Amino acid sequence: MANQRIVALDYIRGISMLGVLGIHTGAYSLTYPAANLHLFAIYEIVTRFSVPIFFFVSAFGLFLSQPLKKEFHYPTFMVRRFRAVLLPYLTWSILYMLHITWISGATDLWHRPLVYKYFLFGLASFQLYFLVILVWFYVLMPLWRQLVSMILKAPLVGLVSLLLVQIAFNYYSSYILHANYNNHYLNLAIQHRMSYWVLHYLFIFILGGVCAERYSQFLALLEQNSRRITTCFVLTLAGMLSHYYYLIYQQQYTLEATANTVHQLSPFGVLYTVSATLFWFKIFTRPLSESLAAVLHQLGKYSYLIYLIHPLVMYYLLIELNQLSKALTPLTTIGFYVTTLALCSGLAWSINKLGIHVPLLGLLLTGSFPRKNRLDAKA
Repeated sequence: MANQRIVALDYIRGISMLGVLGIHTGAYSLTYPAANLHLFAIYEIVTRFSVPIFFFVSAFGLFLSQPLKKEFHYPTFMVRRFRAVLLPYLTWSILYMLHITWISGATDLWHRPLVYKYFLFGLASFQLYFLVILVWFYVLMPLWRQLVSMILKAPLVGLVSLLLVQIAFNYYSSYILHANYNNHYLNLAIQHRMSYWVLHYLFIFILGGVCAERYSQFLALLEQNSRRITTCFVLTLAGMLSHYYYLIYQQQYTLEATANTVHQLSPFGVLYTVSATLFWFKIFTRPLSESLAAVLHQLGKYSYLIYLIHPLVMYYLLIELNQLSKALTPLTTIGFYVTTLALCSGLAWSINKLGIHVPLLGLLLTGSFPRKNRLDAKA
C-alpha cells in the first residue's frame, strides 16, 4: 500500500492549483470598479476548497507512505519533509524578499525583527503561508498519528465530533477573535494566526490520514454514496453562493468584504471543503478520457512550482496591462487567468528542466532533485 500511487491525488492537486489561481485573479479583479459579481463568485467562492484540499492530499500522501502499522522514525521523517517543503519555502521567501527590495528599494525587511516576522508568517508573498502551516503539520506529526489512531477506533463518531469542533473553532477565530490585547507579541501572534495555526485545517488533514489508512473502505464508501456525495457538494456550494449573494444584495457588502466573510473557514466553507474533497476524489477514481487525464496529470505534475511562482507572473502581467492602459474588465480577467496559467506552466517546465542539469538549483526551488519524467507536487 505504501508504494501505491493514487492518480486521483495528482488530479486533485491540479484542480486545486487552478482554484488558487482563480482566487488570486479574483482579488486583482477588484481594481476594476465595475467588477462582475457573478464572475467574482466563480473566482472567489466556487474555488474556496482549493487551499484546504491540499492539506487533505498532503495527509493522504503522508499516511500512505508512513502508515500507522509501520514504524515511524521522526528524525528521518523531519529531514525528508524539511527538505521537501522548508528548503523551498526559505528559497522562495528570499527570492520574493529580494524582489520586493529590487522593485521598491525597501531594505528594512532584512532587519530584525521584521525579517523574523517575514519568515515566521510567510509574509514574503501572499501564497507562502500554506507552506508555513504545512511545516507545522510536519513538526506535530506524532500527535496527528495518535489522533488518527484514536479516530479509527470509532471513525464516524470521531470524525463527526472533530468536524463540529472544527466548525466552532474556525467560527471563533474568523469572526470573534481580535488582536486587541495589551501585549504586542500576543497581538502579533493573533494577527497572523491564519498564516500558521494548523488548527484551522485540522479536520481536513486528519480526514486525509483516516482515508489513507482505510483506503479500500474509503473507495467503497465513495461508490456506495456517490449520489449523496454529489448532492452534498451541490448543496454546500449553493449554501456558499446563497450567503455570498445575501451579503451583497441584502447587507450591501462590498465584493472584498464578502470574500473576506464567505471563505473556507466559515461554517459553510468547512462543509463545502469536505464535500468537494469527497466529490473530486470520487470523480477522479473513475476512468477519464485520455486527453483529460493527460491535462490533469500535467497540472498536478507542475502544481507545486506553479503555486510558488504565480504571484511573480501576475505582478508582471499587471505591469504589462497597465502599460497598455488595459483595465481588468471581466473579459480581461479571464485572459489574465489563462495567460497566468500558460506562463506559469511554461516556467515550471523550464525550472524542472534546468533542475535536471543543475541539481542543486532543483533542490532549492522544488525540494527534490527533478527527474526527466517526474516532478511531483509535495505530498
